[in-house]
Amino acid sequence: MLDEHDHRAIGQRLDLFHLQEEAPGMVFWHPRGFRLYQLLEDQVRQRMRREGYQEVRTPQILSQELWERSGHWDNFRQNMFVLGDGERQLAVKPVSCPGHIELVQRMSPSYRDLPLRLGEFGLVHRSEPSGALHGLFRLRQFTQDDGHIFCAEEQVEREVIAFVRALHAFYAGFGFEHVEVAFSGRPPSRAGSDAVWDQAEAWLQSAARAAGLECRMQPGEGAFYGPKLEFILKDRLGRDWQCGTIQLDLVLPERFDLRYTDASGAKRHPVMLHRALFGSLERFIAILLEHHAGALPAWLSPEQVVVASVGDKALHYAEKLSERLREAGCRASADVRGESLSRKILDAHQSGLPYIAVVGAREAEANSVRLRLRDGSQQDLSWDDAVARLAAECQPRRAS
Repeated sequence: MLDEHDHRAIGQRLDLFHLQEEAPGMVFWHPRGFRLYQLLEDQVRQRMRREGYQEVRTPQILSQELWERSGHWDNFRQNMFVLGDGERQLAVKPVSCPGHIELVQRMSPSYRDLPLRLGEFGLVHRSEPSGALHGLFRLRQFTQDDGHIFCAEEQVEREVIAFVRALHAFYAGFGFEHVEVAFSGRPPSRAGSDAVWDQAEAWLQSAARAAGLECRMQPGEGAFYGPKLEFILKDRLGRDWQCGTIQLDLVLPERFDLRYTDASGAKRHPVMLHRALFGSLERFIAILLEHHAGALPAWLSPEQVVVASVGDKALHYAEKLSERLREAGCRASADVRGESLSRKILDAHQSGLPYIAVVGAREAEANSVRLRLRDGSQQDLSWDDAVARLAAECQPRRAS
């Protein structure tokens, strides 16, 4: 029996998603849950557009040769789904990095094109042991908000500062006010020489200082290709969750012999920065659900308003009001079932709706609405005032 505060129980109550044995470690998203998923995508896309990222899509399955070149075959193979293709082997991608490198190879950039920023909602698969799977927290199939910045050495500091500048405000918009930063250094098993790692760590530490970050040190916790900054959120229960990250990579550009043409005409390896805001969209949804106990902020609620009719004379009025609210940008529906008002209110609360607009014969005659909030408070408003207020309070959030 799941605890009521477990995100899996909340997901069932809000009708967001389900998991089943026939698809271990993978999610069936219901319409309401997929709307929440898309709202998170929208937040990342807003930032990508503002920061000059180009969104791309790369293949799900790539050859062993490419994974050997990236180092994943030697350092990450136990977490990859491998399949045969005649005499050669392929693997379902656990990350999007090599695909983005292949795209940049085709672009043949010069120094004028840098920094070059690519972003992808990368659907990835990892061969996690069945005993390690845990709801949305640990899956075999999930989506990373994957971004890669290809830049010159002298651009690293500016790019790291730009990434972290609005990060606190971004997370605060989801209700996370407390953010810590950790610096994860070279792991025991890694690619690249000590000299390369010395340089990568020095550059990232310098950029972190320039960004005004105070980092706790996590020796040995970096990726096999480079050190990283990890951004850790604290939820309402005091638990820490590592979400965002930016990683400095000098290894993969060298292994792929990725080069750009500098101002003198010479060919140089770019610095590759791997960045993510959520890390895994699925995992972030689990954190959100538990942090808010299912009562998501109005802008983030998959359904924001239900118009509950009282009596047969208000059915048409309820339908008209829900239609008008949708036109005004609210995610609204009408509950015109032949149930009691108390039943409709209970169902709306169980579904996590922030607003209930109650309309009966009296409201229909007066062209008014009784607006009920999550805390049980109520207010009588005119049709126009109710629509204006709900449209304002339910409007999409502009990503910081």
